[in-house]
Amino acid sequence: MEKGLQHLGLGKDVGPSLGANKSFLQGIYFAPSVVASSLKTAVLASTILEKLGYKVLPRWNDIRADIVQTIEFNDEKKLIKFCQGIQKGSAVDSTAVPTPYNMPGYEDKIIMASGSFVQGSSIELSCDGPIRPPYVAFLQGGLTYEYGKLGILKAIQDMIDE
Repeated sequence: MEKGLQHLGLGKDVGPSLGANKSFLQGIYFAPSVVASSLKTAVLASTILEKLGYKVLPRWNDIRADIVQTIEFNDEKKLIKFCQGIQKGSAVDSTAVPTPYNMPGYEDKIIMASGSFVQGSSIELSCDGPIRPPYVAFLQGGLTYEYGKLGILKAIQDMIDE
């Protein structure tokens, strides 16, 4: 090896990293494709749900500044079924059935669906919303487009089957 050139390592023997360097570096390398998948998933959801007659924001062809996709259902049962479908289409805890509940800090009952590998992760596929008119869901994430697409299609199918 030439003088001055070194191979980049994980730095496991240097500094107070508490063993987090691998996860940190993975995040840097995976972030662009995960964000792209999340955006692509949001565009898919926006496209399909708008064609089904729901108000979505942003619309499929709008410039986006976030991974969050809102869907206005105007129907409590459809909001609940959609969130439950997202959970069913998730990789983790797909058998769990989200139900609206009173959560501290919120005025209304909230329904939250997240089949995430990392609890509380919003870059993974998740969906939540307050149980109040106009019954808006906040959909976000998808580690891969394929995973996001599966969740979206399952949620829409469950909502339609209701």
